[in-house]
Amino acid sequence: MPERRVTVASKVGLHARPAALVAKAAAAQSVQITIRKSDTEPVQAGSILGLMTLGAGHGDEVVLAAEGDGADAALDQLAELVGSDLDS
Repeated sequence: MPERRVTVASKVGLHARPAALVAKAAAAQSVQITIRKSDTEPVQAGSILGLMTLGAGHGDEVVLAAEGDGADAALDQLAELVGSDLDS
């Protein structure tokens, strides 16, 4: 299963606006994407509630994973988003 490790760049972490943007982008993909911190169970990246309960803060490393046709491209897109400052 392809994975991407990425550091959360948004100063507020994956909460509020950044969580909404990531969830929307993940839900738009043709494959289901999960996200987890190294010490947690994965949650659906397309779920705002899942992202917020993950508790990923600024500077935390998260692991994105997906399986199926288009998984690599979907993960690349989402990794770029999570690694961007989404606060503004």
